Amino acid sequence: MSIFEAGMLICFGISWPISIAKSIRTKVVVGKSPLFMAILCLGYASGIAHKWLYSRDPVIALYTLNLLLVATDLALYFKYLPRAARA
Repeated sequence: MSIFEAGMLICFGISWPISIAKSIRTKVVVGKSPLFMAILCLGYASGIAHKWLYSRDPVIALYTLNLLLVATDLALYFKYLPRAARA
């Protein structure tokens, strides 16, 4: 396990709860990119696959947590998108 890999995932992971909380609080998703979030999900899924197949270690939990957080933010985007379209 690399402490640098874990540090990167922790730093990235800190931002997603903030983004999720803002989406829930304001119900505004203007300016968010679903393509960007989908690409991030794909990247985290690739990290999970690599860890699962070649290097099983505790960092897989950080990849999984980040994937779940980004997927939650993406789901909120689509939930609140109709509201943005009406405005």
